[in-house]
Amino acid sequence: MVKKVAVIQDLSGLGKCSLTAAIPVISVMGVQACPVPTAILTNQTGYDSYYCDDYTDKIDYFTEEWQKRGLALDGIYTGFLGSETQVEKILNFNEVFRRENTLLFVDPVMGDMGKVFDMYTPALREQMRRLALHADVITPNLTECCLLADADYDVILSHAGEPDYLRHIEAMARPLLKSRVNTVIITGIIHKASEDPAPKYYNLIVTSDGCQSVSSEIHGGSYSGTGDLLASVVCADMVRGNSAYCGVARAVRFLEAALAETASEDVPRNDGINFEPFLSMLLE
Repeated sequence: MVKKVAVIQDLSGLGKCSLTAAIPVISVMGVQACPVPTAILTNQTGYDSYYCDDYTDKIDYFTEEWQKRGLALDGIYTGFLGSETQVEKILNFNEVFRRENTLLFVDPVMGDMGKVFDMYTPALREQMRRLALHADVITPNLTECCLLADADYDVILSHAGEPDYLRHIEAMARPLLKSRVNTVIITGIIHKASEDPAPKYYNLIVTSDGCQSVSSEIHGGSYSGTGDLLASVVCADMVRGNSAYCGVARAVRFLEAALAETASEDVPRNDGINFEPFLSMLLE
């Protein structure tokens, strides 16, 4: 039977992020994406203006109607969340649909480059941390990992020029495994290893068995939806029974090709990545 994943995120008409990134990726990998929209936006919030229709009060309808139908989910995948109430409703959704073999995959979108997003109040940050520590797998960037681990971003970054920089990040992330979390994937770490002629992006996969990394060349700048695409590939791959490392390696190959073309065409960062021509790579 086709595996099913509930994807609980917003839907932006422009910007290629959240549901518009997750649905095609998960679908092409042979997994059914069951969307639960948390909001509908004309375009993602990086643009200078946008209209947003909040769907927080609709989440309970999905929970109730799907429960009536006896829906069995193989995965529950969350991304950007805009309020404490949304987190509470998702925790309730998990109580209803999460079974022993249901993968709870949380991308804890809270900030980047050492900065917390403006709308993240201390209360919302704590709720997001609560959700993340209920998960099986989390995919924070370095800023978000520091927030979840109560670590000082500037202290971690002070080791950036050292050969064992990635070891410092691993040590910071490892205590998160003491909760239910069994895999922490720290994404988009910029690091220059001694054997590299230039800095690369590194993604660390930290588990109780050790730490693995997957690196990629840097193409262009920061594009809307990059983290959503990576998380979606990894989530679908893990629901199919593959390892986190396999999923990250597949995602990196896919993104590296898409980012190279996107950068060559000078696509504005808010418009997102030209990933569509490369979806066939996810079938390999």
